[in-house]
Amino acid sequence: MPEALLDGLRVVEISSYVATPLCGLTLAQLGADVVRVEPLGGAPDRTRWPLAGSGTSLYWTGLNKGKRAIAVDLAAEVDRHRVADLIVHGGPCVVVTNTARHPELTHAALSARRPDVIHALLEGHSDGGAAVDYTVQAATGFPLVTGPADVPGPVNHVLPAWDLAAGLYLATGLLAAERRRLRTGRGASLRVALEDVALATAGNLGYLAEAQVTDHERTKSGNDIHGTYGRDFTTADGVAVVVVILTERHWTKLLAATGLTAAFAALGDSLAIDFSGEAARFEHRDLISALLARWFATTPYADAAKALDAHRILWQRYRTFAEVGRDPGLADQELFAPLDQPGVGPHLAPKSPLVVDGTRLDPSPAPSVGEHNAEVFGPPKREADR
Repeated sequence: MPEALLDGLRVVEISSYVATPLCGLTLAQLGADVVRVEPLGGAPDRTRWPLAGSGTSLYWTGLNKGKRAIAVDLAAEVDRHRVADLIVHGGPCVVVTNTARHPELTHAALSARRPDVIHALLEGHSDGGAAVDYTVQAATGFPLVTGPADVPGPVNHVLPAWDLAAGLYLATGLLAAERRRLRTGRGASLRVALEDVALATAGNLGYLAEAQVTDHERTKSGNDIHGTYGRDFTTADGVAVVVVILTERHWTKLLAATGLTAAFAALGDSLAIDFSGEAARFEHRDLISALLARWFATTPYADAAKALDAHRILWQRYRTFAEVGRDPGLADQELFAPLDQPGVGPHLAPKSPLVVDGTRLDPSPAPSVGEHNAEVFGPPKREADR
């Protein structure tokens, strides 16, 4: 294994739940020494579902692979100073946290002791107010355009998208700050708010500008992909698939795969519709879907898969988590490697999705509560030595 990209960098992670642990995991998978700081007895997310049969959190162990863990009483000034000393002494260090309530561990306090410290803080709102992914979703419009068109009210997304995006923004910002520190010796204070991540994404995708400069009102469109053509179909033997058509070439190939070239040519001529354009395909998606649904409903899955693959169509069969997790082919994917996690047992765990010089670091187990206290802090001092 070549030297890891972040070998020699220590990350002190004072966090819980998704975004900041994901930031730490991302850096650990690139070779950083990530030290997870928890309360005595463990962080509140150590028991979050899903759970193994033993009661061990599969969620926690998944997000904390390859880290070291120390347990301290952050309500006690002496322990806050121990953590601060860990940050300011020794080699280069960055801090990632989702709490600003410990005065000794703020950027101001740490940089006064070590000017080159890099400190990243995750917030809910940019004014410091509390928020989590699901409340941010509600505030930024997405649940009200999610779900079937005939289902009134909001539909929450099961994926904590803003947590994930915020965690990766944090990692990106920390690495950019580390690059500047290597060039100039300067530290940095970084802040990311979950709501800002969601609002920026809605703005970057044009959703907010659409509301500002047009009179369009975004509505639910079920499994139709907004602005282009894509939706789900069911084959003759009951298999659900999704098909996505982005370009004119994709459209031409789909018609060839389904044998509907002549039918759509005649339909286009009779209704004066040019289906080669993306906007037209979205506008007339119900017409398109009626013909395609009939083809899928009369075609067995194996035949549909063969035809779609032969024409390089963007499509996929819907699978459950159980199907994906128990797929024998998972072991053949370079992304996964065997991991024997205490409390969980042997299973396939993901490495980093990022391939560096043709390799990825193998996963290692998530730590137990306070597993590395002695390793990080050294042996406890005797009272006479204090």
